[in-house]
Amino acid sequence: MNDSAQPNLPHDPSLQGDPEAPSEPADPAAHLQELAQALGIMVTPQQAAKMAQYLLRVRDWNQKLNLTRHTAWNVFVQRDLLDSIRLAEHLPQGARVLDVGSGGGVPGVLLAILRPDLSITMCDSVAKKAAALQDIVLGLGLPISVQGKRVQDLLEVREFDCLTVRAVAALEKLLPWFDRVWDSGGEVLLIKGPSWKTELEDARKQGRTRGRRIDRIAAWRCPDRDGDSVLLRVR
Repeated sequence: MNDSAQPNLPHDPSLQGDPEAPSEPADPAAHLQELAQALGIMVTPQQAAKMAQYLLRVRDWNQKLNLTRHTAWNVFVQRDLLDSIRLAEHLPQGARVLDVGSGGGVPGVLLAILRPDLSITMCDSVAKKAAALQDIVLGLGLPISVQGKRVQDLLEVREFDCLTVRAVAALEKLLPWFDRVWDSGGEVLLIKGPSWKTELEDARKQGRTRGRRIDRIAAWRCPDRDGDSVLLRVR
């Protein structure tokens, strides 16, 4: 796929009126798969069905707890699924993965659907969000461990090969959390938006990057966003 190209996306009824308003296509899984194919993303019918179930469960929970703004089918595919696909391409086979600050479950839930070889743990320090994630995961029948803890506390008692981070905090705040990961030979993969260079420079000025190697290993364009999203690897 040409990252800079703007694809002709199929009509999405969820974009009528409020661009984030939920809607119910006749066949949610087929609709999701069609939207994904328009972006050059290939998912199996089984994966599309599980992802559709996930989004519908998130919508139900969103009525009680603010888990995500990405409840429209187009937005879910263009942002959440696209980010998760790009991330999944860089995770080692069979890795023990901790998704940090999982919120509504992205990318952790989608990684479990896309890459069943991975051992996924999701953590969120907000107890209500962790409880919602536990309910969603159980309903989907996915082998994901959900922890209602701060990542720093979880790393005191468990080791992981990779940590994934998306839309949690700025680099200067994030990097000090992960010393135990690097000490054990692990790595951190962070999805960042177009302002990542500014964040990195701020982190360097604060001395947060000392002794760490930070590489941009992938970049992609979201159709409705200015600038590229990037994947950073920190070792």
